[in-house]
Amino acid sequence: MNDLKDIAFKVRQHIIRMSTDGGCFVGASLSAADLIVYLYTKFLNINKDNLDDPNRDYLFLSKGHDVPALYGTFAEICLLEPERLKNHLSVNDHIYWHPNTKIPGIEFHSGSLGHLPSVALGVALDIKMRGGNNRVICIIGDGELNEGSCWEAVLVANAHKLDNLIFVIDRNQFQANMATEDLIPLEPLHDKFTAFGAAVKRIDGHSFEALDEAFSAYPFQQGKLNVVIADTVRGKGLPSIQARADRWFCNFTHDEVESLLKELGGEETTELTSETLVVR
Repeated sequence: MNDLKDIAFKVRQHIIRMSTDGGCFVGASLSAADLIVYLYTKFLNINKDNLDDPNRDYLFLSKGHDVPALYGTFAEICLLEPERLKNHLSVNDHIYWHPNTKIPGIEFHSGSLGHLPSVALGVALDIKMRGGNNRVICIIGDGELNEGSCWEAVLVANAHKLDNLIFVIDRNQFQANMATEDLIPLEPLHDKFTAFGAAVKRIDGHSFEALDEAFSAYPFQQGKLNVVIADTVRGKGLPSIQARADRWFCNFTHDEVESLLKELGGEETTELTSETLVVR
């Protein structure tokens, strides 16, 4: 799995570089990086040559503010020119805080939390009705599960026996600038999904071995929605901002970005000051 670790490291570098000149949702993007890298490199039938193929697999990033992780992955698997990442938030390109379908490989706009689980189940249902074998994945934030539409989607998916659909929960324990369990507690999350009829696996979302073991078992149970609860760490890879409520949306200076890149590589750095933080 060393090749995946190398790709994930490069994706995290891209995320950090996008956290300046307007900033990005750096903490949540870092928590989702390993999930997205694994799915695109080892599981999904998606590549630069089949983006319009009706037999391709589908990925919907419902927690759209993690799009730096998605674009960073695209850059590493040749779906997006790496140089374009420098256009983040530029009026001359379509790369900004949420997925944009003008970028090849993006299936649907997202940003309104709780929206894409229903879109994903609609696509999965269409595939089932046509007798297709495509797999559909929707990545959902744990705080996003406060939206009732997510649970409605689980009920409808199981009602239609959509075992070609996988909901992946990025369980980084934070919603915006609060811990999920301090705002609206979600646990016991595994039991809740099971009670709604889903087949559930809970894993370490930063372990490529655990990811491979889980997704190799797809479908988890015939006729049931697949749910992967991936336990992750907000800000993974940067000890100075890991698991911090105040490191949600950050707009760092160029010097701070260089410091964070060194920290990601294992070099000792000084703590970033609170003045650099922009909370939205």
